[in-house]
Amino acid sequence: MGLGTSFGVYASTDVAAEDGEDTGIAFGGGRGLFGGGVSTIDTIDYVTISTPSNATDFGDLPVGRYGLSACSNGTRGVFGGGYVSSGYNNRIEYVTISTPSNATWFGFLTVKRRYLGACSDGTKGVWGGGETNTNTIDYVTIASPSNATDFGDLTVVRTTAACSDGTKGLFGGGYSSGRENTIDYVTIASPSNATDFGDLTVERSDLAACSDGTKGVWAGGSGNTNTIDYVTIASPSNATDFGDLTVGRYGLAACSGD
Repeated sequence: MGLGTSFGVYASTDVAAEDGEDTGIAFGGGRGLFGGGVSTIDTIDYVTISTPSNATDFGDLPVGRYGLSACSNGTRGVFGGGYVSSGYNNRIEYVTISTPSNATWFGFLTVKRRYLGACSDGTKGVWGGGETNTNTIDYVTIASPSNATDFGDLTVVRTTAACSDGTKGLFGGGYSSGRENTIDYVTIASPSNATDFGDLTVERSDLAACSDGTKGVWAGGSGNTNTIDYVTIASPSNATDFGDLTVGRYGLAACSGD
């Protein structure tokens, strides 16, 4: 869902309701999906977040690629963007999270790009930023396959990592002409340009983001940082130091089951 999206790790994360698990968000849940990867891999895997184990094969993307990002409405997981062997990509595909299978064609993003951020409010799926140096935000209604529609613009052209609380979508960090610490937000139900939320504690790209429905958390990033930051999504402000990863790294992924 929009709780956890991945950026730069070349896998996309998703969580969806299953087994009656109460996540505190109507469209949250207990299964995590990871799709794509270097070198233009088409594999989709899944795990049950409450049960540590190796991942299980879910199916395949129609086109192998990396640098894509994903979100969901709790029923469908939707994968958008990325990079294929022929260049930047704007494909969108979807799966039904409860039913392992190959992904199905959904539509196109308005801009071809990779390393974008994605999140959801349970109805709309939103993708923002990305390489090639765009500030475009697109959206789809996840239940209705179609091409994406322009939502508005980020305040800064950049790659980014995104999360949401089911109402606001936040886009943090990234890279444009240099590393960024900007956090923007949108109200996902209301297409518009993004508004400045505050700043991360460290300028960085290739980071990961997730949320528990109240706090948004960004971790890792370029320069092999181990920094973890957080914000309270309902209250725009600068991020606060949360703690450290066990290992400094970039190109990582994040998701949440709560």
